[in-house]
Amino acid sequence: MRLNTVACFLFGILYVANINSQNDISGSREIIQKQVDSLLGIMTIEEKVGQMNLYSGFWDATGPAPSEGNAQLKYKHIEQGLVGGMLNVRGVRQVKAIQKIAVENTRLGIPLIFGYDVIHGLKTISPIPLAESASWDLDVIETSARIAAIEASAFGINWTFAPMVDVGRDPRWGRVMEGAGEDPYLASKIATARVRGFQGNDLSAPNTVAATAKHFAAYGFAEAGKEYNSADISQSTLYNVVFPPFRAAVKSDVKTLMNSFNELNGEPVTASKFLQRDILKEKWNFGGFVVSDWASINELISWGLAKDKKEAAMYAAKAGSDMDMEGYVYVSELAELVKNGVVSEQLIDNAVSRILKVKFELGLFENPYKYCSIENQKNTISLNSKFQDSVLEIAKKSIVLLKNETKLLPLKKEGQKIALIGALANDKNSPLGSWRLAADDNSSVSVLEGMQAYTKNILVYEKGVDLTIGKTHFVKELNINTSDRTGINEAIDLAKESDVVVMVLGEHGFQSGEARSRTNIDLPGLQQELLERVFEVNENIVLVLNNGRPLAIPWAAKHIPAIVEAWQLGSQAGNAIAKVLYGDYNPSGKLPMTFPRNVGQIPIYYNYKNTGRPSNTEDNVFWSHYSDIENTPLYPFGHGLSYTTFKYSNLRLDKNEVKIGNSITVKVDLTNTGEYDGKEVVQLYIRDLYAQNVRPVKELKGFELVSLQKGESKTIEFTLDKSELGYYDNNGVFVVEPGEFKIFIGGSSITSLETSFKLLAE
Repeated sequence: MRLNTVACFLFGILYVANINSQNDISGSREIIQKQVDSLLGIMTIEEKVGQMNLYSGFWDATGPAPSEGNAQLKYKHIEQGLVGGMLNVRGVRQVKAIQKIAVENTRLGIPLIFGYDVIHGLKTISPIPLAESASWDLDVIETSARIAAIEASAFGINWTFAPMVDVGRDPRWGRVMEGAGEDPYLASKIATARVRGFQGNDLSAPNTVAATAKHFAAYGFAEAGKEYNSADISQSTLYNVVFPPFRAAVKSDVKTLMNSFNELNGEPVTASKFLQRDILKEKWNFGGFVVSDWASINELISWGLAKDKKEAAMYAAKAGSDMDMEGYVYVSELAELVKNGVVSEQLIDNAVSRILKVKFELGLFENPYKYCSIENQKNTISLNSKFQDSVLEIAKKSIVLLKNETKLLPLKKEGQKIALIGALANDKNSPLGSWRLAADDNSSVSVLEGMQAYTKNILVYEKGVDLTIGKTHFVKELNINTSDRTGINEAIDLAKESDVVVMVLGEHGFQSGEARSRTNIDLPGLQQELLERVFEVNENIVLVLNNGRPLAIPWAAKHIPAIVEAWQLGSQAGNAIAKVLYGDYNPSGKLPMTFPRNVGQIPIYYNYKNTGRPSNTEDNVFWSHYSDIENTPLYPFGHGLSYTTFKYSNLRLDKNEVKIGNSITVKVDLTNTGEYDGKEVVQLYIRDLYAQNVRPVKELKGFELVSLQKGESKTIEFTLDKSELGYYDNNGVFVVEPGEFKIFIGGSSITSLETSFKLLAE
């Protein structure tokens, strides 16, 4: 490694400090800060600004240096120490070649951080995050992130732009597939599990990656569910719905946060001092750094806040955006702004200090090439079969049984002729879902392949109709088939002569995700027509849904006897679905988002406010309702059936009155009353009946995944204290008020088993 005398002196300080900090976590933090301060002291303003510059991968780094265009500019900037990190570079050889330029060719040799969108796996693909959230199993969600971190770190990546912790109430927004659904309590628990999975217990370990909680804030409330749109929400919603998962991630020591594309309260959030400095860095004491979303600093011009790049850099830096992703704004404008006194160098030092600290915590200064082991990359690839077993378990737990009216499921394992219909049933690419950038195309197990493993039945496949026309691609709009009905008649003929029809319908994997907003969230293309035509000749249909968002399927909910929500389940999708269909796994998933009856109900969510006219008590028109459809959802939050049945009984409290500051214990008996062993997600909701700021009709405040053999009973216990019984007022102050509370426990948000207690003043 070629270093000048200044850099050699610096690395000497770092080496000694590292030795002295072993086995002393608090001391280690202090020493890291001293290391950072020492490094800041010898950096020029240009080098500091360079650490705030994040570029996307641009050329084959193992080949000759680029000679023109943006690639040449980026290459030169790395050589000049004007780049702090890279994204979209993966593979040990590529990462090491670029890291070598930064470490060995620049004045100070500061290593780069390498980021990538490892959303639900790198090579081994887990279910999309919304599907994983349907498991309500925090252990498997953490395992999913852990597998992703092991693979990513072996491929040279040490920073992931996940988890997305935006609460989403609007399924038109395609990015609900990246999140944990509509509830802030569930989303907070999942945020913690995912951060822990990515970062592990020791960020300096070679198989962990720095996590990024995104998008801060209110991105999930984009108006009309339209990507990159404005968000217009109340302070109550901001503090009580939007913020909690981010706060949970910060408490879990997430290393970075990403801001978002939307505006809030008239400010593009990339330029929001309120969000990034006042709330995040000061009130929550966040110690990591904030990275912009792709070119969002540059987009301050499009929003109409900044007139040019200079102003955009000024607004973003003052607001607390520490790193500019692919915006070219900081690197070109920020140093001059500091020299002219427009932006304080103290603000720059704060941002750079945060970035350098994360690099120290990752161990990059101790060994810039620690993520660049060819042997480790090969060894990790060899673990693929073990990882596949794990993601199969995750996929099975993510499946939700929405309906099983005639007990058509589980399928018999012999003696049936089964028709398998639908283009998605024989698709090995779509089940990987969106945001699987490094996965091999067509590497998923299809439903057809999964069901073919059960050989004692006659299984015949017909496509029916194509869902898409032409090649599907992540960065292009999909061409949905709306005219080619070739194959429908063959599917109908097959259905006529079959005992059971399994139809796999839904969205293509690239119909959800970023920039995939939809105004109609029904079955796209000709699939609804296919479903109805097949139903005319055979009503024994099992509808298997593959989708990245809640769908409006009122006709299917009314007519089809069995419906399975199977999402986009990743590498092992077909095997997981087959095991559930044939009863080798009893489904236990619960919906993390409400399914509407139609798009006109959106946004629809379980934790709504009661309004002043919640019901038609006077038998007139003047109450809160639609005139053409009922208020209730098609399938509510928390809903999910099993092949067995569960009975809840004997809901009780250890006291009927409790003072603020003390806890109350809630117990309920759960019995498996069916014919199968099974699992149930026991859900506890509260309602604060009277509060200064009106509270929702129900709020999730506890859940437990319980396994019961048939005939077995267990007592489930929850403890509630002021952290569950309070809320944030419109100034962001957490308040707990005395008053009356209801408690509800059951298998979904529409449970009616309830009791009550009084909360007394201290």
